[in-house]
Amino acid sequence: AEMSSTTRSGGDIDVLRRMVSVGFPVVVEKGIYELDLNGKMGWMGHYALVTGYDDKKQEIIYQDTYQPSGAPPGKNRRISFEQFNEGWRAFNYIFVVVYPYEREAQVLSLLGDWADNEWSTQHALDIAENESRTLAGIDQYFAWFNKGTSYVSLAQPDYSNAALAYDYAFGLYAKLTGDESIRPYRMMWYQTGPYRAYYWSGRFTDVINLATTTLEDTVSEPNLEESLYWRAQAQYKVGDTNAAISDYRAALKIHPNWLLAIEALQDLGVQP
Repeated sequence: AEMSSTTRSGGDIDVLRRMVSVGFPVVVEKGIYELDLNGKMGWMGHYALVTGYDDKKQEIIYQDTYQPSGAPPGKNRRISFEQFNEGWRAFNYIFVVVYPYEREAQVLSLLGDWADNEWSTQHALDIAENESRTLAGIDQYFAWFNKGTSYVSLAQPDYSNAALAYDYAFGLYAKLTGDESIRPYRMMWYQTGPYRAYYWSGRFTDVINLATTTLEDTVSEPNLEESLYWRAQAQYKVGDTNAAISDYRAALKIHPNWLLAIEALQDLGVQP
């Protein structure tokens, strides 16, 4: 059967329950703390496939390709609703439902309010507004970041409010000192909303600085094409065309045939 998919933000346990109880597994993106390749504990983003739930134990049942050492390997891993939400918050409660095209009407009906993408984006913003006021520490940082992401994602994006929300989030991030393993320095690996917000607010130096920090924080050589792309966009705007060309080309080394970077170089009259 031909497959289709729907991506929404601002999800909750109830909408997951509704989908999986009728046989539609749901992909969610969430944060986890795991040992990285250097053996250091750190935060990273990861997908989980939600296939069930246990109301009695208040647990989500999910499938995960990542099998951490120490945990029993295999399928049907379990996580408490609370812990699941904690990780899901880092990605604005985003979820993806994949389904056979002919069952689309059923999926939209099960999604309820989430069938409407604009409602879902506004709902995610409302959640982030509330959580940014009621949570503390790293959870508050994620809430402010989500606020920025939701402003960027509106049908009519509000880039200036998004930029202010991201500013506040990064201010909170700067205070997350002490245990370096807690700081989610990989955030920009997965979510590039701040680049859009700063760029479209005309804050080109902020785009360059954020991209540079992100690229320097990577484990080895700069290998994040989105950061290279946005830095190039901003470098061009501040008149540093040569640096922009060099970053576009670096992005193409990582992501060959990437149309965005190819078109940007062609616009500058340069061979990719």
